[in-house]
Amino acid sequence: MSESPKKARGLGRGLSALFGDEAPTAPPKAPTERAPAVQAAPVEASKANRQVAIDLLHPNRSQPRRIYDAETLQALSDSIARQGVLQPLLVRPHPSQDGHFEIVAGERRWRAAQQAKLSELPVVVRELDDRTTLEMALVENIQREDLTPLEEAEGYRRLIDEFGHAQSEIAKAVGKSRSHVANMLRLLGLPEPIKRLLEEGALSAGHARALLGVEGAAAIAEAAASEGWSVREVERRAKQPAPSGGARPPGPPKGAAKDADTLALENDLSLALGLKVVLDHRGAGGQMTLHYASLDQLDDLVSRLRGNEAL
Repeated sequence: MSESPKKARGLGRGLSALFGDEAPTAPPKAPTERAPAVQAAPVEASKANRQVAIDLLHPNRSQPRRIYDAETLQALSDSIARQGVLQPLLVRPHPSQDGHFEIVAGERRWRAAQQAKLSELPVVVRELDDRTTLEMALVENIQREDLTPLEEAEGYRRLIDEFGHAQSEIAKAVGKSRSHVANMLRLLGLPEPIKRLLEEGALSAGHARALLGVEGAAAIAEAAASEGWSVREVERRAKQPAPSGGARPPGPPKGAAKDADTLALENDLSLALGLKVVLDHRGAGGQMTLHYASLDQLDDLVSRLRGNEAL
């Protein structure tokens, strides 16, 4: 089942519960129109490491990872150009192209090696069915923390929907807690604008979870991304009642330090008006708050404004 004893430990002690090392406790799911059930075939022992021409390798059609960060991929490519590929790719014979191989684990290394202009790569070839290939690709990526939060959540959902695994089984296989798996799955219920910010890395999974089921969540998410709010600040904002219409005005966190220009302008206006002035920038606009200590101060200000006096 494993490339080596050491590799088996790296993939997680619970993998045997997912694909093949233990006898199945229930019959395979019946085929459906959406996706035919695939029965897991026994996995053969790994063949010896070998070098394969890079153009004979093809990405996994069920690869859970959709986003490859250009900067980190270039860094890996530079490392491969200097030292080569230190860890072989796990591949299987291509289902439809004789003499070619489909990558089960290691697509990122394959992409980086292409950028580094390598002509061949070390691989371990295994005879794997479609079910086991997908499960191993999902688990390998999740364990390497190689996926975005939504990719990870979608990976868990596929393991549940397509293979019938319980959250506890998945948690054991990937070395996470059951609550982590459950919380990640909840991200799939977020509004699309928040999912987009999550995929772009503008928000973390912690930010996103704080917005689940919150009215006006998209407005809070946009403000959090643009202002760099902490998770705690997002949680605080999410607990506040939303104004009529459900839109929450964006703004900096309460008590956030102001820049020197804003403080200087507040001081100039305070001296000119004889009142305390507070400026609150909100994106391209904002608000100015005037504080008066007595009704006489308020009457004086109203009179000056009505008389169009220069302030």
